Amino acid sequence: MKKIEVVAAIIKLKDEILSVQRPPHKLDYISEKFEFPGGKIEAGETKEQSLRRELKEELKLNADIGKHLITVEHSYPDFELTMHAYIVNVNSKDISLTEHISQLWLIKEEIYSVDWAAADIPIVDKLNSIEWKTL
Repeated sequence: MKKIEVVAAIIKLKDEILSVQRPPHKLDYISEKFEFPGGKIEAGETKEQSLRRELKEELKLNADIGKHLITVEHSYPDFELTMHAYIVNVNSKDISLTEHISQLWLIKEEIYSVDWAAADIPIVDKLNSIEWKTL
């Protein structure tokens, strides 16, 4: 089975965290699901370099990558995924979606209100279990 290593950003502004919605996709289990922005690590990149590049590509966002929060191992029907999630604090909601169809800024009490991609749920669970002020 194909194995993919990716990075994801938990983008935080004050008491809100950004979730972005994937466009329609041939694979039902990821089609139009919400996720944390990020993407594949390219050859020769560090995880932080990859995440910085992905945020520029997907959101037109220049960001400083913060601390690593969690690494998730998940098996989808067609591929296996290792996802490294990092905290990214921002000072503004000024982003431009280039690959996603919508965005939602969620407070902690709303974290389970969207239809997350399965691989992102362990990140959501981790976020639900900690005090967001510490991020």
